[in-house]
Amino acid sequence: MNYRKATMNDIELLIDLRKKQLVDEGIDQNSDIDAELYYFFQKKLNEGSFIQWLVEENQEIIACGAVIFYDFPPSYTNKSGKKAYITNMFTKENFRGQGIATKLLSKLVDETKEAGITKIWLGASKLGRPVYKKFGFTEIDEWLELNF
Repeated sequence: MNYRKATMNDIELLIDLRKKQLVDEGIDQNSDIDAELYYFFQKKLNEGSFIQWLVEENQEIIACGAVIFYDFPPSYTNKSGKKAYITNMFTKENFRGQGIATKLLSKLVDETKEAGITKIWLGASKLGRPVYKKFGFTEIDEWLELNF
């Protein structure tokens, strides 16, 4: 298996992987989001606030994971205000259970540490929750959401 960082040349691939991940999580494909995803990946990769790792086997992408860096106002518990968000974690079904997601997560945490960020959060699917908990993530129920 080959682990590599995604580049601007991978944007179409990133769009496809993101849509597969969403469908895998049970989210309905009720609209076309290709243009929005293209803009997002182009902007975030260009500014360096988004890093996505890809796992290849026999020239096929079998897994991926990403981290996005955000700036928040500094606080007493996070002096820099910087936080990282793990996203786009996906492993093709026939490659699950082999430690690939854990290795990807390690790479994303290393990227976060190298950026000087000490706070990471994520939203976990039922399938991914055990991987994150085993890695050391803890459940904190402090977020509220409002949708329009």
